[in-house]
Amino acid sequence: MAAALSRALKLPGKKGSELGEYDPLTQADSEDESEEDDLVLNYPRNGLGRDGCLGAGSSKLRGSRSGRLVGAGDEAQEDEEEEEEDEWRERLPSKSRQDRDDAKGTQYWSHRDSARDRGGEDRGGGPGPLGGSGLGVHGADAEEKRLRVKNAVRSAFFLVPLVCVASLVLLCAFLIPCQKGELEKRPQWERALGDAGGVTPPALALWDVDGDSVKDVFLGVTEWTNDTHPTLGNKVYSAVALSAVSGQVLWRKVMRESVMYIQCGLQYSTQPQPPVVLLIGKSVLTAVNGTTGRILWSVLLKNIESQAVLLPDLDGDSVPDLLIATLPADEALDLSLTLLSGRTGVKLGHPVPFNLTGQGKLIGPLLHETQQGAYYILFGLGNVEAISLRDIYTRATVKTPITQALRRKDPGWEGLKETNSSSFIHIYRGSERVEFLLPLVVGLGNNHNSLDTASNLNSSKSDWVLVYGSSKLSVLRQKDIRKEWTFNSAPIHSQPAPGHFNDDGILDLFIQHSANGIMKALVVDGADGHLLWSAEFVCPRLVLETSAISTSTGRSAFLFWASDPITAQKSVTKTTVSPGVAAAEPLIRKLFLLHPAHPTILLELSSTTDTAVTSAVSYQERQKDASYITVSSRPTPGSEPGARIVKSMSLRAAITKGQIVRLEEGNKPGGPVKPGGPVKPGVFEVNKFFRGLSFKQ
Repeated sequence: MAAALSRALKLPGKKGSELGEYDPLTQADSEDESEEDDLVLNYPRNGLGRDGCLGAGSSKLRGSRSGRLVGAGDEAQEDEEEEEEDEWRERLPSKSRQDRDDAKGTQYWSHRDSARDRGGEDRGGGPGPLGGSGLGVHGADAEEKRLRVKNAVRSAFFLVPLVCVASLVLLCAFLIPCQKGELEKRPQWERALGDAGGVTPPALALWDVDGDSVKDVFLGVTEWTNDTHPTLGNKVYSAVALSAVSGQVLWRKVMRESVMYIQCGLQYSTQPQPPVVLLIGKSVLTAVNGTTGRILWSVLLKNIESQAVLLPDLDGDSVPDLLIATLPADEALDLSLTLLSGRTGVKLGHPVPFNLTGQGKLIGPLLHETQQGAYYILFGLGNVEAISLRDIYTRATVKTPITQALRRKDPGWEGLKETNSSSFIHIYRGSERVEFLLPLVVGLGNNHNSLDTASNLNSSKSDWVLVYGSSKLSVLRQKDIRKEWTFNSAPIHSQPAPGHFNDDGILDLFIQHSANGIMKALVVDGADGHLLWSAEFVCPRLVLETSAISTSTGRSAFLFWASDPITAQKSVTKTTVSPGVAAAEPLIRKLFLLHPAHPTILLELSSTTDTAVTSAVSYQERQKDASYITVSSRPTPGSEPGARIVKSMSLRAAITKGQIVRLEEGNKPGGPVKPGGPVKPGVFEVNKFFRGLSFKQ
């Protein structure tokens, strides 16, 4: 029995499922049974015959057993058989696995113990240690598999929150500083172009012509030269296009005369094409390719007094046409309106003269579209008149209108004519001269010299802001030309800036006036004409338009130039300043930003000793930012003329470096804050609000 058990330990019997060892119990159990069981034990269970690897081993096995029964003392034979068995065991694992795969298909190698046990029971072996051992190993495998799954789930529940927390830390640690770094990389540049011409504002316009989605800068430039030229004298006039990103010159076009106006955006078709830029001088109007500066067409007109007005298509070529006002010097009251083809610049008919009664600066011309879709032109000298575009076209061409835009009439507006024979509609006529008339549209200012249809859509359908008598401000309703309200003020020296100061959805008006060295800024409610905000600054008269910019809060931010605000400590300056001192401009001028969310706080964005003469605002929709473009006169030492400086500044980047300036509560209508009133916002709260501010078109 012991010899049989010893042989069983060396012969290929059943392997353990985990450690790969032979199971001596299987061999021992088979030894105690009949010879048939011994044959069953040695019969290859992998489906191989005697010619296979397992078959050969079985024949030797039977032979060795017989030898041992006859002569158990033959030690040499046993040693030889053991060497053969060792060699057979080295070849068995890989071979037996392949054979078992052929016999059992897709059964796993790890479950072969249980399969062997069941096979033994089918051959007559009853349930015993063999079957119990197989089931125990299979149960251990299942239990271990469940433990592995359970541990994996526990690890996942631990690792997922850990990864989320680590990601949040990385966002806070890296992305926020990177955002600040991106703000500092916004377009910021400064360039000197030409010579300063005093405080006279040069021609300025914005339009994207290089395809980078940022509006580029167009500027009229005047330069002094020592060369003698028969027509130009010692001055050279040119129009320059600057890249809004870098400030580099894109192109320069030398002109015969000074450029008074630059307008952009005229399109010849609906397909993407380079925009057309109009360069308007005193006697010539030139259209150039906005990308290259190449001349497209040019037309001579004497005594041009206005910008070009974009009209609907009049001649049927699917391109918007233009209107220009001219005012001959020898006939001061005969204002003429000239129609031009937008495609070729050819005159449509002849100029239409109007004998206007009144005096003052030219108002308009402006295009207005009524609720019925009829078009009228508003213009005047001191007064404001309106005339149908249909009548202008008929008088200029002596033809019947051929386009649908000119065939429409508005009975309501036609009924406003005083007599049937008169072609004028009186928008405003009084003893006090009109100073400003502009559409009530947010963001409409001196940088909106554009000729695209989208920019002119809202402005041609809005109400109007009317400033007359130098100190009266009114809003005219376009439906019936009646005054909505009137606000009396000190003389208003700059064009009002419409913007949203409160939450009623109606545009409010930012105005300013200067006298005796004091500049006063006011915001008037657009709904009823009441004062919403006011502040006083130590500053002489500075004729520079305020810019109203739309923000992400739904209300507008206002940008204006001034000096230090007047506080209780500086109130003596207001009363004791002498006229001579008041006439002198302050040395340092500052750019302030006012947001209605914090009416008692101003953000100082920059300061300079230059004299800003005009400004414009360019939006970047992707970055939710805006660039503030200024053209300034910079004095130079000695008698040499000053330089003209063009500067671009990112507003969001400037806000991050801005300084907080607190106003007195008395500057706000309603007087000082009463005890128990709202607490003044802290520095952290103010900085958080302004740095989170973004701008939109």
